[in-house]
Amino acid sequence: MEDKSKVDQYYTPPPKLGKWEAFSTFLWNSETGQFLGRTGSSWAKILLFYVIFYGVLTGFFGAMLAVFYQTLDHKAPKWQMEKSLIGDNPGLGFRPMPPVSNVESTLIWYKASNKGNYENWSNAIDKFLEEYQPPKPGSMASPAVQQIIENRMHCDYGKPPAPGKACEVDLEKFSPCTGPKQYMYPDYQPCIFLKLNKATNMPNDLKARIKGAKMRNPEELQTIWVSCEGENPADIENIGPIQYKPRSGFPGFYFPYTNSPGYLSPLVAVWFESPKRNVLINIECKAWARNIIHDRVDRRGSVHFELMID
Repeated sequence: MEDKSKVDQYYTPPPKLGKWEAFSTFLWNSETGQFLGRTGSSWAKILLFYVIFYGVLTGFFGAMLAVFYQTLDHKAPKWQMEKSLIGDNPGLGFRPMPPVSNVESTLIWYKASNKGNYENWSNAIDKFLEEYQPPKPGSMASPAVQQIIENRMHCDYGKPPAPGKACEVDLEKFSPCTGPKQYMYPDYQPCIFLKLNKATNMPNDLKARIKGAKMRNPEELQTIWVSCEGENPADIENIGPIQYKPRSGFPGFYFPYTNSPGYLSPLVAVWFESPKRNVLINIECKAWARNIIHDRVDRRGSVHFELMID
């Protein structure tokens, strides 16, 4: 009988506890010495397991990252030209771009008589050219920025950048496409800046420019030339005369890109002197070099935008 009572007592269910009492017991059980359902030794074992597990995982990730960095060159990308994703065919970009609210548009449309309207475009160019601006007299630049500025030098044909140096971009040579003149937008003569994103019938005016450069200085032939035209016969009629500032293309002494501190991508400002007003003009600008292939469908070697001035 005594043994049977002991067995019955062993299988007796635990007393029912209230919600708060059950929760407090879960937090700390003084009878078993458990905290949150585990004893101190149990918590120590599981914490040790996770420390070792994540330590090994972190060490493995760090080792793989170190091996990966050993395959990289900090001066040049591993995959270049035709082996890279962007290929060996340069493309062009233009500024100012339409607002981000209309990111798929390529239309530059403004009212020259509305200051608030055209200032949106000139301010966008100001922001784009910020990195090209020289420091203001008396301004205090950080040591890192000052070093980048000092690393830039004046370049020209026959005077490429010294090893480790970068060529400056003199914005004064873009006149009249400058900030003080608001890039000629109030004068119905907007300037569009072209930028080479990546390192066929040529127009007659471009052939003449190249021929003139050859006569002046044969070294100027080391240029990625630029031409802009109306896409259709009506656009050609409406686009009016065009000037290119400061040169007719991207000078060759800016290339190849060597990741030198302070490097600036060269720019070409396209000045539309008298485009027809109140008419949508489709414009295509092309980059010209021996290795550049043009494809209007894929926009290879060219850029398209529309211009409309009210």
